[in-house]
Amino acid sequence: MKVAVIQFPGSNCDWDAYYACSRSLGLNTKMVWHKETDFGDAKAVIIPGGFSFGDYLRCGAIARFSPIVDALTPFAKNGGIVIGICNGFQILCEAGLLPGALIRNNCLEFRCMTVDLVVENSTSEFNQNKLGVNLRLPIAHGEGNYRIDAEGMTEIEANNQVLFRYSAPSGNPNGAMGNIAGIRNRQGNVFGMMPHPERAVEKFHPSRDGIKVLKSVLTSNLIHA
Repeated sequence: MKVAVIQFPGSNCDWDAYYACSRSLGLNTKMVWHKETDFGDAKAVIIPGGFSFGDYLRCGAIARFSPIVDALTPFAKNGGIVIGICNGFQILCEAGLLPGALIRNNCLEFRCMTVDLVVENSTSEFNQNKLGVNLRLPIAHGEGNYRIDAEGMTEIEANNQVLFRYSAPSGNPNGAMGNIAGIRNRQGNVFGMMPHPERAVEKFHPSRDGIKVLKSVLTSNLIHA
């Protein structure tokens, strides 16, 4: 399986994602610059964390118009796996590939900490039997407060689109509705999350739960593709 990691001006977790995929999971991984227009033979794409274009307008709002983001829609429609982490989650929402939006943390502070998460039974690859009930992953963001209208919230809850939620003892670090820390699209191949699984793959990291998350998404039925 080949994985593409998108690089934007301002990305700062691109090499972390590359390392996690290539070294921790042993996947064939390549970097793709934001001005490119396709992903070649990649089966999965990671949009990493960072501050694409400096977040000068709104998180993800400028990156959304990069040529490579235009390629994400047909890629996802054809069944390609897309994972947006932190700023990548924001970009997916701005591009309309995931519902809702990410706004300023309700504390108005940048939060950099390890959070506790409860895994939801969302898909056959992402559920409590496979990942365990609880995870601990790091976050680092100023705009992770997930918002969606009442109709949208009803829809994502009814379709089991929530991946995981913030939980005790760390609690909700940003005020996100429903304690939501990650969601997927209805088809189950586009994933967005504020926590950083790529920063939880080594013994010296806060945990190694990130390996479980990345494996569940990237290697399900495609490890030999």
